[in-house]
Amino acid sequence: MDPMTQCPRCQCRDVGRIGTHQYYCWSCCTEMVVTETEVRMFEVAEDGSLLEAGRVETAG
Repeated sequence: MDPMTQCPRCQCRDVGRIGTHQYYCWSCCTEMVVTETEVRMFEVAEDGSLLEAGRVETAG
């Protein structure tokens, strides 16, 4: 699986790896979980919880 190089939400390249198949966009504060079939996006709430912000199907 290729590393995430661009945020699917804001198209920014300021994306870093935070775990296995997990990435974070510093521009729009979105956490992403990448699988073979989709990218799930989450907003980080003030209390640290994750709120689902959408998902994008990938070519698997």
